[in-house]
Amino acid sequence: MSQNHTVTQASTPLRRQPVQQRSARRVERMLDASAELLDEVGYEGLTTTLIAKRAGVAVGSLYQFFPDKRAVVQALTQRNLDRFIAAVNERLETLDPRHWWDVVDSLLDIYLTMHREVPGFSKVHFGDVIDLRLLDDRRTNNRVVVDALAGLLTAHVKVPQDEVILPISIAVEAADALLNYAFRIDPDGDAAVIDETKALIKGYLASKFGE
Repeated sequence: MSQNHTVTQASTPLRRQPVQQRSARRVERMLDASAELLDEVGYEGLTTTLIAKRAGVAVGSLYQFFPDKRAVVQALTQRNLDRFIAAVNERLETLDPRHWWDVVDSLLDIYLTMHREVPGFSKVHFGDVIDLRLLDDRRTNNRVVVDALAGLLTAHVKVPQDEVILPISIAVEAADALLNYAFRIDPDGDAAVIDETKALIKGYLASKFGE
């Protein structure tokens, strides 16, 4: 993984970083438990007690690392974003970045796969369901995603980062709204809306950066 992966890092919700491997595994179990519970009871029904019980840890152990359920879900969302960016980076390594059709297909397909397969992801996505600034109190969640994608794309495409921020922002906002629409129509994502979303984003980016 390239060093561009670090651009996703925002302020950590952890009260303290797990130093020992055993503590790190315990935190991962808490995040996994919160993801499962989000699918079952949603964010409103989620509690630190439920998370601790599902993770097999004492509530006091959870509070050593997280002040509340929001912080747990913030950490889970950051983990999902890191995994998304890592998958995008890996895919970009295999693509010709000059072909926006392939790039957009890959980005949206990775997102759609996470929405369908990653526990809890469909409930919170990258955090907007909970707070528009869940990932970073200085930037919106979508801006965190934009900055991460811009860092990756400019590493693969020789275009100055300040020239890609606005087009990528518009593409992300448009895709976010349209994919939400697709999943409102069909829990698995309406195929026709997804196809139209890809065509719209590809055409827009091609108009900015060329075919």
